[in-house]
Amino acid sequence: MKEIRSIISAYASIDLALTRAALATVVRVEGSSYRRTGARMLVLDDGTYLGGISGGCLEGDALRKALKAISQDKPSIVTYDTTQDDDHQVGVGLGCNGIIDVLFTPLHADDPFNPVLLLQSVAPTRVPAVIITIIGGEGAKDQLARTIVYTNDEEFLRDFSLTDIAPSVLHDIKTALQDQRSATAAYAAQQGEVRIFIECLKPALRLLIFGSHYDMQPLARLATELGWEATAITNRAKASKELFRYSEVIDRSLEATLPVDAFTAAILMNHDLATDGRQLHLLLPTSIPYIGLLGPRKRSLRLFESLQEPSAAAADARIFAPAGLDIGALTPEEIALSITAEVQSFFAGREGRSLRLRAGSIHEHN
Repeated sequence: MKEIRSIISAYASIDLALTRAALATVVRVEGSSYRRTGARMLVLDDGTYLGGISGGCLEGDALRKALKAISQDKPSIVTYDTTQDDDHQVGVGLGCNGIIDVLFTPLHADDPFNPVLLLQSVAPTRVPAVIITIIGGEGAKDQLARTIVYTNDEEFLRDFSLTDIAPSVLHDIKTALQDQRSATAAYAAQQGEVRIFIECLKPALRLLIFGSHYDMQPLARLATELGWEATAITNRAKASKELFRYSEVIDRSLEATLPVDAFTAAILMNHDLATDGRQLHLLLPTSIPYIGLLGPRKRSLRLFESLQEPSAAAADARIFAPAGLDIGALTPEEIALSITAEVQSFFAGREGRSLRLRAGSIHEHN
């Protein structure tokens, strides 16, 4: 979401009377690739760009293809095959061993299918959203890059132009929302095959940091660097300037009013047992999926004993005590790294261990 928000902000700052732009989007990956589907690159007609579709190896050619899309005012899709030994194939020798489809879309402010404006419409939401893009096929030659946002079944069936495959696409949209995973699929339409990218966009993680000491600052800074929404709950009158720089700062007197959802994590790091206990008592009845407690395990057990149902709190799978992965963290910065790594692994559904111990590929394939 960080890259998407950066692209939205950059596009909003363009003087569209003087500057033209295009968006490059990874819409299919087969095999290995540094970036996955949904990676984007905003290109301006002066050759500057923001974002990326690879680790830097394909951006040069993608820039040329995007400028061509701007010049011709016509979308196109390009396949980069890094599995081949053909010297004329862009990406040869990268070692990625994957096939990547990239969609190049010229952007217009008055276009109802403008993908950046559609991204802007869903970026603030706190629930997963789905964007559907036609990316090729004989059955949709004149609709390449046509993009819509799924809002509900009735509006989708009304607005999706390929009515004969709409029920099948709708079924896959529901699957994408349920699994919270994007997918690229092919459908047999009346006029021929149609390929569609169904992208599930999850909200940015929200990190609630409860505390009153300087070790809050590295955690807020790292969370912001990751593109998360950091909120510090502290004595606002005594909060440092750096904390205000990297997070929204809310006075602890308002802690009971904090919104939480399925993409929110909380870290209790007050270094005060009574304060941590009070805040844990506030969080437990909510639907928050992750609660991290700073400090040793013995301290957490004492904290649980202060609650009305200590055994229930001790058994609550949402509580991570001590918070963080075991990386030997000692300094506030290292502890922040340990905690953010655990939060990331939790929401990604991973175990948070060395990649060399993972059986199979790093990324799941569509």
